[in-house]
Amino acid sequence: MSNQKVLIIGAGVAGPVLAIFLKQRGYEPIVYEKTAALTDAGVGLMLQPNGLKVLSQIRGLVRSLPGKELERLRSYSTLEEDPGLLGENLVPSSMPSEYGIGMRGIKRTELHHALVHAAEVHGITIHWGHTLVSLEQSTDTVKGTFADGSSDSGTFLVGCDGLHSATRIALFGSEPATFTGLTQTGGISRTPRAHADKPSVVNWFGKGAHMIAYPISDTHTSWAITLREEESRETWKEVNQQQVDEIKQSARASWGYGADDLIKNTEKLVKIVKFGLYDRPDLRVWHKERVVLLGDAAHPTSPHLGQGANQTFEDIYHLTRLLDEYNADRAPLTTLALGDIYEAYEKVRIPRVSALVQGARKQGESRVVQDVEDARTRNDTVREFMRSPEDVAASFRRVYGELVKLPSASE
Repeated sequence: MSNQKVLIIGAGVAGPVLAIFLKQRGYEPIVYEKTAALTDAGVGLMLQPNGLKVLSQIRGLVRSLPGKELERLRSYSTLEEDPGLLGENLVPSSMPSEYGIGMRGIKRTELHHALVHAAEVHGITIHWGHTLVSLEQSTDTVKGTFADGSSDSGTFLVGCDGLHSATRIALFGSEPATFTGLTQTGGISRTPRAHADKPSVVNWFGKGAHMIAYPISDTHTSWAITLREEESRETWKEVNQQQVDEIKQSARASWGYGADDLIKNTEKLVKIVKFGLYDRPDLRVWHKERVVLLGDAAHPTSPHLGQGANQTFEDIYHLTRLLDEYNADRAPLTTLALGDIYEAYEKVRIPRVSALVQGARKQGESRVVQDVEDARTRNDTVREFMRSPEDVAASFRRVYGELVKLPSASE
């Protein structure tokens, strides 16, 4: 059967991976991305076993990725009324034996570049500088038109174009993203000496603020401070020098336990960005006729469970699995057949990601509390949780779901 062209909108971390999965199945994916070229957007992200197991379906990819394997969890309180270590455990170090793969901190830019390179190695074309402006669907094709006047048609189209998805707007109209009331300021700095010998996910819990950090290489650590403050749009642009100075002089810069070294280490600082945290109203369906949404375009989330990219990779796995199941011979897909595939995809994915989006928002709310007594209660909860490796491991298992059981492509 001849290849079927698939249009993919967005070349972030989702588009290249989806394109490889489709290419491996005999489809002809073509990716369109609105930015003119690869950028240096974002700071770090955490690849967790469920997402890594999906990426491991691409032979050799996980082994080639940069980053730093994480071995332990640490939590500190910076509350003046209740300072010190809240707990430490080695649950991440047990993940390779339990799942066959661990937890990895990675610079977002390096991950993005690696995924784009992998797509190119697989012979996938990425058209940069193409902003989708409209969709037109017919009996057997879908046509995307771009801001430069060009257009292309395919058997079906997948919108992987993020929080501000043009595909989502074309399908369902424009609706505002919901500001969660929290912002994050994130950076990449030299790893503090206090944490250099033990690759750890470290949380600092203060009054009205939370900070998380994890290494992304042997020398550098990604960190993010969450605050409750006025809305700040998610542009991923670096802050200016005045904002850097304000961060250096903030209360968080005197927290200790290594947090101060990360924030104040400006002479070795790589970058700082600030952004608001948003999610969107749940969609009851993610598709219309031949077009379907995936990743943040369908279910944007705040980052407090570290599952944004990982859930995107789960979307890719299930969508392509269902294409295998419903269209094993790669026959031309009717709109009705695509509707069956998309509905099955939504049935699997919408309940799972909705629960995780709500869980991430709840996690952020519980971490950032202003009242001292509420902060003490939060600390007690964290202290009790960290005391039990079994509870910590169980919480990860609930988040990771079933895909951690996948064998990798090399097995």
